[in-house]
Amino acid sequence: MKRARAIALYLPQFHPIPENDEWWGKGFTEWTNTAKATPMFRGHYQPHVPADLGFYDLRVAETREAQAALARRYGIEGFCYYHYWFGGRRILERPFNEVLASGAPDFPFCLCWANATWTGIWYGEPKRVLIEQTYPGRADHEAHFRALLPAFSDPRYIRVDGKPVFLVFDPESLPDAKAALGLWRDMATDAGLGGLHIVGMPWTWAFNPAAHGLDASAVQPAPPARVWVSPRKPLQWARRRLRVWRGLPAMQSYKSYAQSQMPSATPVYSWYPCLMHAWDNTPRSGRNGGVLVGATPELFRRVLDRSIELLQDRPPERRLLFLKAWNEWAEGNHLEPDLKFGTGFLQAVGEALGAAPEETIRLAEQCGAR
Repeated sequence: MKRARAIALYLPQFHPIPENDEWWGKGFTEWTNTAKATPMFRGHYQPHVPADLGFYDLRVAETREAQAALARRYGIEGFCYYHYWFGGRRILERPFNEVLASGAPDFPFCLCWANATWTGIWYGEPKRVLIEQTYPGRADHEAHFRALLPAFSDPRYIRVDGKPVFLVFDPESLPDAKAALGLWRDMATDAGLGGLHIVGMPWTWAFNPAAHGLDASAVQPAPPARVWVSPRKPLQWARRRLRVWRGLPAMQSYKSYAQSQMPSATPVYSWYPCLMHAWDNTPRSGRNGGVLVGATPELFRRVLDRSIELLQDRPPERRLLFLKAWNEWAEGNHLEPDLKFGTGFLQAVGEALGAAPEETIRLAEQCGAR
């Protein structure tokens, strides 16, 4: 048995859509930013070039199968797909819709409602609103749940105590969250699902999930940033513990940053670790971005070990561990292999989980092929 249920957050972006064509130019995907990145200071690791999976297109079923096979090899239980719902408007929905409709890959999944307004803030245009996140009211919540029900009902859907796991990216911005989430739980019970296991992803350990109608928290590790976004303060300077120079991104050593990913004291509420192994969003944001300097598989392994150890006194079903992220390439935040580290970060995950080492898997596959 693996020591934790590792779930990797998954960006369903890497395919052209009309909105991105309009905003950023014909054929734009995050590969556009990733490929054009250049170093901004001495020793800056850019660009990040994908290795095993290449510059893929998520409309291709074989790509999605290869991603699942790679994640499974290193003990990751499933993907948590970012899901977008803007008052009934969907975006970037095609990859997951095809996973759902086709039944492939046969790999567990859950969903995270990325309920945040899209702006041009990381491009130096904080007042440019691309898509506004709105909350029209009860009828919209009901329509939203009905749209999610086919996913919740899928046998691949990840569950805790028999209930589908659903994440809310920014729970603090959801108006009257208790009522909205209570409505969803009632609808889930009526649909025969037994309810929902809803996890919020706040930015602070001070957030109490129960007060907002949530079952648990998975506190997001805040990356270093020159420009910081929060529901309360749309634009503020984050200089604490960061080296910020004119013309350069915000920088912080991963070694010092690693300590912030765990609570200083065990929270009194239910929580799950949410860990980030690297960060560099300068391909997208330039000098407005931030860089975790010196991130390595070895340092990430230490963070994993500490986090997984804290889960060992829980029932196995509740040892959820969220990994941020599987494929955020333009933010330098990808477990998928690149030319520098290869599968190093994935190996750290597999070893910490107690999954079979890659060599063992390879030998087993070779024996099975004979």
